[in-house]
Amino acid sequence: MKSILLLLILTYSISRDAQTHSSILMRTITGQVLDDQGDPLFLARVQAKNEAAYTHTDIEGNFTLHLPDHCKTLIISAAGWNTLEVKIPSGHTLQIHLQPTPALKREILDDSYIHPTPGMHTLAGHTAGTASPKTNYSRQEIRTNVDRGTPPYIYPPPGQSPEHHTEDYSIIHENRFHRPGDAPLSTFSIDVDGASYANIRRFLNTGLLPPKDAVRIEEMVNYFDYAYTEPQGDTPFSIYTEAGHCPWNTQHRLVHIGLQGKRIPLADLPASNLVFLLDVSGSMDTPNKLPLVKSAFTLLTEQLREQDRVAIVVYAGSSGVVLPSTSGMHKVEILAALDKLHAGGSTAGAHGIRQAYEVARQHFITGGNNRVILATDGDFNVGVSSDAELVRIIEEERESGIFLTVLGFGMGNYKDNKMQQLAQHGNGHHAYVDDISEARKVFVHEFGGTLFTIAKDVKLQVEFNPALVAGYRLIGYENRMLQTEDFNDDKKDAGDIGSGHTVTALYEIIPAGVTSEFLSGPDSLRYQNKSSAGPSAGSDELMYIKIRYKTPEGKVSKLITHTVSKTTKPFDTCSEAFRWSAAVASYGLLLRDSAYKGQASFDRVKTWAAAASHQDDHGYKKEFLKLVALSGELANPSVQRLAPE
Repeated sequence: MKSILLLLILTYSISRDAQTHSSILMRTITGQVLDDQGDPLFLARVQAKNEAAYTHTDIEGNFTLHLPDHCKTLIISAAGWNTLEVKIPSGHTLQIHLQPTPALKREILDDSYIHPTPGMHTLAGHTAGTASPKTNYSRQEIRTNVDRGTPPYIYPPPGQSPEHHTEDYSIIHENRFHRPGDAPLSTFSIDVDGASYANIRRFLNTGLLPPKDAVRIEEMVNYFDYAYTEPQGDTPFSIYTEAGHCPWNTQHRLVHIGLQGKRIPLADLPASNLVFLLDVSGSMDTPNKLPLVKSAFTLLTEQLREQDRVAIVVYAGSSGVVLPSTSGMHKVEILAALDKLHAGGSTAGAHGIRQAYEVARQHFITGGNNRVILATDGDFNVGVSSDAELVRIIEEERESGIFLTVLGFGMGNYKDNKMQQLAQHGNGHHAYVDDISEARKVFVHEFGGTLFTIAKDVKLQVEFNPALVAGYRLIGYENRMLQTEDFNDDKKDAGDIGSGHTVTALYEIIPAGVTSEFLSGPDSLRYQNKSSAGPSAGSDELMYIKIRYKTPEGKVSKLITHTVSKTTKPFDTCSEAFRWSAAVASYGLLLRDSAYKGQASFDRVKTWAAAASHQDDHGYKKEFLKLVALSGELANPSVQRLAPE
């Protein structure tokens, strides 16, 4: 009888526990998080009060969360918005509105910041004149840009001195026209970075034209995806070329060169060994820096698989590992480590770089994707801080087979030149993240290209036919130019192509027989007799392209060649890719106030770009058209540029 009684009690207990467990699993809460204007908030955190369970909203502000029955309250939070506690209604469907923080409200509502008055300081550190840089921003425009995470229309932030800025940009000496007889070869490293375009957008969205040296035309052109034909066989990229009339100088021609990297399906990508190297120094303590870093790396974390691993190294006055290498399946642990980060202290960047590479080496995956991802404003001020010393550190670490992604954040003290140097010398990729939309582009839309290299040390060398070409000029790539002998030197570092990446380069050509103010040459030589005669001098070939590249683990380069016919088409009949790249390049020439801008104008750029904007999957072209229009409004003598220090 005792045994039977115990069995009945045990059976009842198990049954009750099962019912309770079942009720816990069945409780599902759904809802949407909106801002005070009714627009969706992306990546808002939704957490059960006093519980570990949480989730983030999607791009439409929607969320789904599974909770135990006893949970009655949710905590909703997002960077720049007041945290809110919400009681869960019986229907389980919620619509939650967050209010902006007091600082955000001041940035939105204070007209003295939106419309500078005479004598008020501007970003350039000068006083505004009688005409302000931008006087017709609507409140919705201001609010929209704040919602995007764009640096607000208030510089500097409250409590900081407006007297000067410390942003640094390397000087750009524009490529000039060369005669093929004097310089038959043009050699450069490819560049897939889009940092310059995002940085330019940041300036324009704050009502300022960018400094000339912030405008790298190749990065503007390569910000966009041109969807060239996919490569076939074992070659990691295909080559596309097209020749047409130059829109800003009708006597000239343009040659469009495009490379399309092979797209590797997500399931087939190699396992990743990632180290997040995050700057948590005091200079990162603004809403568009560390909080945006956390949101950006949350997006990346959501893309990780079980076979991927992540470690987090941070640096301020010193560096340290805040998360040991962890499987991508443990997203809660990774996100929790990100969530706990806060900014403070000085910036010992070099020490952090060394420690991050050491962690990456400890967990190196042979045949995998081994990469350090650095997020910083580049303002290193403790220990090694010179560009030369930092480059030497990166070059040493590059030999370990570990790649580098450099992400820039913030404004006012942004060190663009340092970021460029680190990326270029570290088998790296450089992006500037001005808002959460750009983070989504880098870590979601271009996930494979950002993190997975399919070809490294990619170099181009172009030979021009002097019988058809009087002069040529490579548009952009000034910081990527190589010596002729570097092309065949496998020890010379060059750019990398990621999965699905496109690379585009443009040459402006002066046809033979055309007189140009841009062509001047030395006096005739006494001891050398140069002749244009050669195997191709009388042919229909306009130019001969050679490309060298290595596999990600390779030490010896491979060679691909391609010829370009002299046949050119009127601009209006060229492909959409050709016309779009030309429009973006001409826009860059205008922003640089280039001597080579010809007949380009902001209105003409808008016309050319609008006619080539039909394929626009993510709205990037539509945004470009708005930036061109804004640039036209700002392009007047009263507008102050950010003067270089």
